[in-house]
Amino acid sequence: MKSWRYTAVTALFWMVAGGAYADEAPFLQSLAGDWTGGGMMKRSTSSSPINLSCNFKTEASGEALSMKGICRGMIVVTRAVSAYIKVNGAQYAGSYIGPSGGVSGLRGKRRGDAIDLAVRWSKVINGDRSARMTIQRLDADAIRIRTVDMDPASGQQVVTSDLNLRRN
Repeated sequence: MKSWRYTAVTALFWMVAGGAYADEAPFLQSLAGDWTGGGMMKRSTSSSPINLSCNFKTEASGEALSMKGICRGMIVVTRAVSAYIKVNGAQYAGSYIGPSGGVSGLRGKRRGDAIDLAVRWSKVINGDRSARMTIQRLDADAIRIRTVDMDPASGQQVVTSDLNLRRN
């Protein structure tokens, strides 16, 4: 009798958990589209912010999301940025190419309407190779992409980029 209960509870757990994981494709699809907006970035945690104007094209295919964009700052500086994220179960993993051009690793989970990602920079930035990035759906036509890094001098978390984008 105990064996039957254990099997039933285990099967119920996997059905519920599997159903939760299967919902990632519609969420990723809600992030697809052409996006325009702006915000700021900092070259380091202690530097002054640079205002940005950005355009992104985001595509979702099943359990994968790709973002390709151009951000302009200080009128004459233009940089390509991109990210590719794939979900496996509840785990998101992928890569990010920022303004410096290096390929950084991404790994994390979705929490509500946000994908919370640990960033593993391609090189040492702000004293280490780690930061956090969130890609958050604010509503059907708005997303925010934010990066937070630790200031090596103070040990405090600092927002180093904050982009607010609207669907075209």
